Amino acid sequence: MAWIKASCSTCGDVELGIGEVKLMMCASTSEASYVFQCPTCELIVSKAAEENVVDVLVASGVRLSVWHLPAELDEQHYGSPIGYDELLEFHFQLRDDAWVEELAAMASAKEPFRRDLEPAGPYDQP
Repeated sequence: MAWIKASCSTCGDVELGIGEVKLMMCASTSEASYVFQCPTCELIVSKAAEENVVDVLVASGVRLSVWHLPAELDEQHYGSPIGYDELLEFHFQLRDDAWVEELAAMASAKEPFRRDLEPAGPYDQP
């Protein structure tokens, strides 16, 4: 069995079996990292892995897990980020049964939701 030498920030150099190292690579960015639990102090250690480190780990028998960035990151976002006031208003709306029922009705409606028909918040009352 192959042994892999890695470094723990607490214990220094440690030896690990190939099954004790998890190697992950993002298919979207080609960035990689590996993680292991130190056999001495049991600290979880995570480190970035350059291409040559990935090659050595894979050649040693460590299984490479490939993942993708979520598609939502490619979506266009409109408007400004949510602020504290919007978050507070949303909090109060969630406590209002009438608003929750209105939201459920909009979700089950056959027509698509129109942005210009947003429900009034607690601060919009006359």
